[in-house]
Amino acid sequence: MADPVVSPLVGTLVRVPVSAGDEVVAGQVVAVVESMKMEHAVEAPTAGRVVAVAEGIGPGAQVAAGQLLLTLEPVDAPAAVAAAEDAPAGSAGSAGLRPDVAEVLDRHAVGLDERRPEAVAKRHGRGQRTARENIADLVDPGSLVEYGPLAIAAQRRRRSLEELVERTPADGLVGGIATVDGAPAMVVSYDYTVLAGTQGFQNHRKKDRLFALADDLRLPVVFFTEGGGGRPGDTDATGPTGLDCLAFRLFAELSGRAPLVGIVSGRCFAGNAALLGCCDVVIATAGANIGMGGPAMIEGGGLGVFPPEAVGPLSVQVANGVVDVAVADEAEAVAAAKQYLGYFHGPVPDWACAPQEALRDAVPADRKRVYDVRRVIDGLFDTGSVLELRGGWGAGMVTALARVEGRPVGVIANNPMHLGGAIDADAADKAARFLQLCDAFDLPVVSLCDTPGFMVGPAAEETALVRHVSRLFVTAASMTVPLVTVVLRKGYGLGAQSMAGGSFKAPLFLVGWPTSEFGGMGLEGAVTLGYRRELEAVADPDERAALFDRLVARAYEVGRGLSTATFFEIDDVIDPADTRRWITTALLAAPPPEGGGWRTRPAPKRPMVDTW
Repeated sequence: MADPVVSPLVGTLVRVPVSAGDEVVAGQVVAVVESMKMEHAVEAPTAGRVVAVAEGIGPGAQVAAGQLLLTLEPVDAPAAVAAAEDAPAGSAGSAGLRPDVAEVLDRHAVGLDERRPEAVAKRHGRGQRTARENIADLVDPGSLVEYGPLAIAAQRRRRSLEELVERTPADGLVGGIATVDGAPAMVVSYDYTVLAGTQGFQNHRKKDRLFALADDLRLPVVFFTEGGGGRPGDTDATGPTGLDCLAFRLFAELSGRAPLVGIVSGRCFAGNAALLGCCDVVIATAGANIGMGGPAMIEGGGLGVFPPEAVGPLSVQVANGVVDVAVADEAEAVAAAKQYLGYFHGPVPDWACAPQEALRDAVPADRKRVYDVRRVIDGLFDTGSVLELRGGWGAGMVTALARVEGRPVGVIANNPMHLGGAIDADAADKAARFLQLCDAFDLPVVSLCDTPGFMVGPAAEETALVRHVSRLFVTAASMTVPLVTVVLRKGYGLGAQSMAGGSFKAPLFLVGWPTSEFGGMGLEGAVTLGYRRELEAVADPDERAALFDRLVARAYEVGRGLSTATFFEIDDVIDPADTRRWITTALLAAPPPEGGGWRTRPAPKRPMVDTW
């Protein structure tokens, strides 16, 4: 019995590749109909032999939907294969790739390191890794979905397409969505092997796209920012200056909405440095140079001739607070970035800590003997969990991220090895900005207090101290994350209140260690002011000194932690070994973050995290 083969739609026959007597297999193309500029293959419904082709059926003929094209009859041994050009749609037709697929894969491969051995060798010769090597180290294997890898520099008026494809892959910016230790993130890197990592026209447009996506998806951003700033050589842009580009504003708008990590290895100048400065944390490798203008810009401004190495070296940018974490190389930088991002993904199940009994001797019994507060921090928090930020600047304050029983927290601590723990302008700025960071991303804060108060004196006032230290009060008052305060030794005056969020009743708890002591101001100063007449009445210097020591000792007895606790100005004096229990109990009792946390909160908690 013959089977009819009909046209599936109205159109024009392009070809009929079979004739009467031909044998076909099921699915073989027996006719092609064009309709609305699209070709539709008509396939044999079964295997068989063509009995006849309908009259008038041939190339150029107009056919209606359902019109008979040909008839088939079954055969005992149909043809085994069809000609390649008549194979079902989508078949490769051979063991090799289709030309269009091969072309796409080849274009994507142009920017890969294996296709650019000279550029890679030059990079390695400087002791640095390529952009793609850094990203591969950062993200989980196979997780990167890259945006805009086929972009090229906007220089078609001065270079051939072939040259631009080969020499400017991705327009010098590699970026996309990936996972880092299982959590989603936006990763972006300038490619210094392409036009010195400069910011080109398409390069900026790619950043616009990536930053907008990071905003929509509330993704953390890790940005490798090495490069020389704006690129003057692009010829295909629509305007003369490019000052209407959106990248800088879009990236700045991410501040406070998602964690921003900037990594620098090598030279980072001008526009690249401006984006770096917007980041919450800056990680820089040895030999990095960071500046708002490179040598060419400096010379062009008539400010002298300098080699790149003289502009913003790491020794300068760590000491002045620009760099948060200084590392040896890019491998360490990536490890630090991973550690930093981990604090914003919640608790971890596996943790360990040092024997807490050791904390009983962490602060010397001699109240005048200095000690290293970093050892206290390392001993108190989970082993290996502490990441100090801006350790090279603001020496009077330690700011760090850490964990307690796996739960991430922020830590601020006075450093008695600098100015006796007094809070100067730099220390106040450092702590206030860190509190903003913790509040923006729902990290509770543990404050370790040991301060005689705010720094005083004419030299201190020349630093605009009044404004700087007050940042601690206004910032803490605007925070919604839990704050707990532990007074290790000195808790005096306004400085101590600022370490407690503005008042000893502001934290979830304020406790002292056995070495704690309290007062409206430092004991020695209080005695000097309060007992001036009595002291001046003693003529003999030795007797006057002895009286002073007795008065200070008496003041200490009144102000020591155990005495202060009897007036309930503090919540308790505790065994240092019990500190972790106090912290974990308070934090477990605190309500969960409003809106479910920073990633799911409808609007960011803070308008931005201060860059300084």
